[in-house]
Amino acid sequence: MIRRMADRLGHIGHSSQLRDYPDALHPLSSPTSSQSAVSSYLSQSSYDHRGSISTQATSMSEWSSAGTDNKRGGFSMDSDMDIIEEDRSLTRPKLVRRPRGVYRLSDFIIQRTLGTGSFGRVHLVRSKHNLRFYAIKVLNKERVVKMKQVEHTNNEQRMLECVQHSFIINLWGYFQDTANLYMVMDFVPGGELFTLLRRSNRFPDPVAKFYAAEVALALNHLHGLGIIYRDLKPENVLLNADGHIKVADFGFAKAVDTTTWTLCGTPDYLAPEVIGQQRYNKSVDWYALGILIYEMLFGLPPYHQAETNHLILYDRIQAGPAKVAFPPAAFSDQAKDLIMKLMEGDPSKRFGNMRHGAADVFAHGWFREVDWARLEAREITAPYLPRITGDGDASAFDKYPEDDVSATYGLPTPDLNGSLFPDFEYTAIS
Repeated sequence: MIRRMADRLGHIGHSSQLRDYPDALHPLSSPTSSQSAVSSYLSQSSYDHRGSISTQATSMSEWSSAGTDNKRGGFSMDSDMDIIEEDRSLTRPKLVRRPRGVYRLSDFIIQRTLGTGSFGRVHLVRSKHNLRFYAIKVLNKERVVKMKQVEHTNNEQRMLECVQHSFIINLWGYFQDTANLYMVMDFVPGGELFTLLRRSNRFPDPVAKFYAAEVALALNHLHGLGIIYRDLKPENVLLNADGHIKVADFGFAKAVDTTTWTLCGTPDYLAPEVIGQQRYNKSVDWYALGILIYEMLFGLPPYHQAETNHLILYDRIQAGPAKVAFPPAAFSDQAKDLIMKLMEGDPSKRFGNMRHGAADVFAHGWFREVDWARLEAREITAPYLPRITGDGDASAFDKYPEDDVSATYGLPTPDLNGSLFPDFEYTAIS
């Protein structure tokens, strides 16, 4: 992928640490006072998983190897802005659904819980038929309806059903019973990029470049299908057993012909036009890529503040990146230039949204060494390989009390909400 990067990173492939980059374990190799502050701040437990917000209520972005709702930073139904309903009058591009299997709950052996959230939990399961491991997201229908997440839940299912890409999580099937929705997806054993970043404090330039390039390929694929992702952040980028990424959590993804205007996403990653309640397009994802690159290289997003005050944060975002600090120990000139062009406040001048589209991003000097074809074919050794002992190893995920909840799945209950999820077939019991 990146010239000499295979040589520099390839021999790290079977390690679970970024050992060839000792400075990756510290905020910056030559700390200034501001850089030392990053180290001090990251050493505190307060900077943890960030919840997403939406004018329609809370986010589906809550499935975490590390998290309880409290650890996620909470899921406030307040957006600090007026509520704006999604414009349903817009013409949406027609997506082609992939063939899918018909699954039943009885097809799987539930192994353990991988994550919990407001709507239910995610389980590691094993198929009785092919013996492969999967992750099943179980959503309680009553809670989804109560928290006004019906549209986001249906969107996630419909978007993933139409997407197939090396760097995007696979949805294999979905079904419902009287109480719950079930989504059968890839089991991605390496956990979150967020966890690796917090453990390292920051990534060296070649490592950040590797992950950013794979994310860029995933975004470009989604945009080619007319899908805006809308919730890019390290928490939603998972690491496969081979170290390559899988973008997950499509609760805010939406198929759009031109523009949309719902306020949703993660506050640190919101583009100024989203905050300004203006119509926006796929360029908000390229903006978020700029934020992601900054966070990977520095350890904190550019507008981050210790106090959780979204109004102050939004003011900073709308003021633009001109006053954002780019310490030279963390940012090369090329990296700074790309980040500034992705974080451009005027969407018409933002990289990824101009005449040449994503080609401007791929051709930028920071990505000069990238062999995009080889990268997309996963022919480049990843800079970090999770320590996985074998298929079904879930050691990257925290352990949760099982509470025997899986014994309740499939039991008949009153069903007042099944009609709200028309694509989820009733195959869970039979």
